[in-house]
Amino acid sequence: MDLLPADTSSEMVKKHRFRSLKMVDLNYEEVLSDVPYGADYGILDNGLRYYVRLNSKPKMRAALALAVRVGSVLEEEEERGVAHIVEHLAFSATKKYTNHDIVKFLESIGAEFGACQNAVTSSDETVYELFVPIDKPELLSQAISVLAEFSSEIRVSAEDLEKERGAVMEEYRANRNANGRMQDAHWLLMMEGSKYAERLPIGLEKVIRTVSPEIVKRFYTKWYHLQNMAVIAVGDFTDTKSVVELIKTHFGGKVSATDYLEIPKFLVPSHEEPRISCFVESETAGSAVMISCKSPVDELKTIKDYRNLLVEAMFYHAMNQRFFKISRNKDPPYFSCSVAADVVVQPIKAYIMTSSCKEKGTLNALESMLTEIARVRLHGFSERETCVARASMMSEIESAYLERDQVQSTSLREEYLHHFLRNEPVVGIEYEAQLQKTILPHISASEVSKYSENFRTTHSCVIKTIEPRATATIDDLKTVVLKINSLEENRNISPWDEEHIPEEIVTLKPNPGSVEQESEYSNIGVTELILSNGMRVCYKCTEFLEDQVLFTGYAYGGLSELPESEYFSCSMSSTIAGEIGVFGYRPSVLLDMLAGKRAEIGTKLGAYMRTFYGDCSPTDLETAFQLVYQLFATSVVPGEEDIKIVMQMSEESINAQERDPYTVFANRVREINYGNSYFFKPMRINDLQKVDPFKACEYFNKCFKDPSTFTVVIVGNIHPDIARPLILQYLGGIQRPSEPILKYNRDDLKGLPFTFPTTITREVVRSPMVEAQCSVQLCFPVELKNEKMMEDVHFIGFLSKLLEAKIIQILRFKHGQIYSAGVSVFLGGNKPSRVGNARGDISVNFSCDPGVALALVDLAVDEIKRLQEEGPSDTDISTVLEIEQRAHENGLQENYWWLDRILQSYQSRIYSGDVGASFAVQDESRTDVRKILTPVTAQQALQRTLPFPCKQQYTVVILMPQASRIERLKSIITDAKVQAGFAGVIVLAFCIWRYSRRSSTS
Repeated sequence: MDLLPADTSSEMVKKHRFRSLKMVDLNYEEVLSDVPYGADYGILDNGLRYYVRLNSKPKMRAALALAVRVGSVLEEEEERGVAHIVEHLAFSATKKYTNHDIVKFLESIGAEFGACQNAVTSSDETVYELFVPIDKPELLSQAISVLAEFSSEIRVSAEDLEKERGAVMEEYRANRNANGRMQDAHWLLMMEGSKYAERLPIGLEKVIRTVSPEIVKRFYTKWYHLQNMAVIAVGDFTDTKSVVELIKTHFGGKVSATDYLEIPKFLVPSHEEPRISCFVESETAGSAVMISCKSPVDELKTIKDYRNLLVEAMFYHAMNQRFFKISRNKDPPYFSCSVAADVVVQPIKAYIMTSSCKEKGTLNALESMLTEIARVRLHGFSERETCVARASMMSEIESAYLERDQVQSTSLREEYLHHFLRNEPVVGIEYEAQLQKTILPHISASEVSKYSENFRTTHSCVIKTIEPRATATIDDLKTVVLKINSLEENRNISPWDEEHIPEEIVTLKPNPGSVEQESEYSNIGVTELILSNGMRVCYKCTEFLEDQVLFTGYAYGGLSELPESEYFSCSMSSTIAGEIGVFGYRPSVLLDMLAGKRAEIGTKLGAYMRTFYGDCSPTDLETAFQLVYQLFATSVVPGEEDIKIVMQMSEESINAQERDPYTVFANRVREINYGNSYFFKPMRINDLQKVDPFKACEYFNKCFKDPSTFTVVIVGNIHPDIARPLILQYLGGIQRPSEPILKYNRDDLKGLPFTFPTTITREVVRSPMVEAQCSVQLCFPVELKNEKMMEDVHFIGFLSKLLEAKIIQILRFKHGQIYSAGVSVFLGGNKPSRVGNARGDISVNFSCDPGVALALVDLAVDEIKRLQEEGPSDTDISTVLEIEQRAHENGLQENYWWLDRILQSYQSRIYSGDVGASFAVQDESRTDVRKILTPVTAQQALQRTLPFPCKQQYTVVILMPQASRIERLKSIITDAKVQAGFAGVIVLAFCIWRYSRRSSTS
């Protein structure tokens, strides 16, 4: 369906649409250009490459990067982890910047610094990334100068190294959780026999703790050669030439410290026999099977290579469709399964299949995965499956083409990174769209099916199962492999059995509704309609993204209205109903019906609201609204098999959560902070056994039945002449029941029963762990007074950023003991009444060495108390204001931001029928707070919203590894020494800590 109105004024727009895009004459041997499309590209005399491209999304912003072809695989034995340490040191000190001045600069201009946010180190490369405002001429120059410092001027002193060891060590520790251990084990199995197997980027603990500055400096000067680097700049520049000149100014005079060494190539040996492993991980989130088949990286040089890439992508689409359908069959072998491919290291591409399954189900899952691949090798994909895959890919490239002038600068930056690091051509989205439109229709089912050959178990294959308790053995897995190989060899695997797919989502279109009332709110550019069935619809037309329409519908009245006895059943309503199918069709059937369309709809049941939300292409707006209509028109009825599958998945999920130390920890935090309220309690197996699926579906059906209770906000590239008839047809066509269903006044909703502890609560949650982990959550109660609500909501947002920055300064940059910290505000427990105070909490969370956790908590509390008593500095305030302003400017250019702000305006306690006025008051309140935010007013707000002094009332929960009594006694001595060394605090404070033990006794 073409959403453009049929008038002559749209012809100019129509010419640029995907459907009028001309196909190309194909010469498959034609070589793709190695000159990156759209970029001013060149090489300086010192060997540095540069890419500069103009891009206005977002406005007055630039995405910068320094790419270095240096990773952990280049390390010698005593250097294992040094490539990553260099990356950390870059932000600590250089020749020009000292004492984390680079971090201060980034924050001062609103470019936030954080974990994994500004740099990443892998086996083959290190990439430094900056995303900076450029509305002031000097900012771009200074940002480029920072990258230039990284290239050759990173300082490696003993003091710098000692300051950063703690942060690197904490990152190492965080990587040693269940997921990290499983990934590392699979990596070692895949890379066995190559240097890559012994060079994980995080390195060795011994090296992190003891490596000398001389060794780090030697690695840096040896490999950080300008010929191994490229600088990339994509942004809203006035021209590329001036940016190239800035690059020449800052990089042109740089000279590498040593002669150029060619980067060596490291091979990964192939193997015919599959490598098989049974990995037992007591903290795993569930049982799983991973199959990886390695192959040399394919060249992408010619149009024929590009065509092969499209065939491969179609294979993944078709295969994943099959896997999804199997996961929704009777007694499925797995809960989910998917196939993909990735270049894992420079010379190797891995074809990967992963599945999650029930406990003791890994053998069945493996058998099903191998059988399905063998079935494709024997019988191929059907024409219908191929058509579905083709339609999906055509839809994706159409969306990319339509938004070609609205691509984020960060996305374009990634393309040029791949050009430099992986020699991938950058040909431009226009040419790619022409190629795909020309090639895709001619790719046959047999061609797509042939890609199943890449998944043969003789193809350098690695098979690994993951279980919380050992049930499968290596011999069991080998038996399954031999069984499927035999079945395939004897052609004893039957063809795929396709199910019937209906043609239409809505078989009988509803009678359109009418507009009872229409209002325009010009200050925010929205139109509001009151439909004849009582539904309120507000839409805003934007041009931020050509191919995006977002919408959310909400109604007051949620789970808080239920008696506690029905809570667990009804809280699972969305999960149970979603597995059965809430749009009148089973999910596996709907998947095929939506092939080639971009329309996604979801539902959510919260404490005080029930919500549906969607994201679609303008051309698929009718499909999206049809799904909303079906949501209201369908009554979900659970079948016996549906119930069995959902309950089995839920049981596995609960068991996994109880094994995971972090989930145990998070659950305890909620129990302490919210007074053991049933709403915040985790579901246990005995709770699950009480769940009534029929009650759950009955409640779900009621939640989405009465359109008169819903307000719907739509934001995106919609044309009113097209969208309004669809709104009337499908949203207005939802039948209003004769009696109201779940119709509530927002002021009369039942509040959740939760209370924050009135005194100091400190607790250690001890959990069995394979490797020691420690996580801290420090919470303070927050109360916002009704009379200053609008002002304090904005104040608390600024204060959370202030606290986060100050705690990172103290715990990371001053003491070097954490990797990162986060501060968040929770006010979601309050009912959406227009009167009364709002209660909640502000929480500080970080991970650290278990031995220093107590001392770091005291340092964090002391810093917050200091801010309450002395206030922040002028620099602190200007930094917070700058970060907020930059985020606000970015938001003004995004559909998600506008959708969220309009919803907030409707749900605000000041809303009284005029959404434009509500929006304006909130915006004015933000502006007013920005004007009055000073060190003094911030100090007053900290005193007003938090307990003052903050040491009077807070909770601290610390996750610690389970320890024996003797180890705990030793830890008291260690903690006392650490506290005394850190801050001189009293040792006896340890006595007020309570210990919560999990599982076995100590």
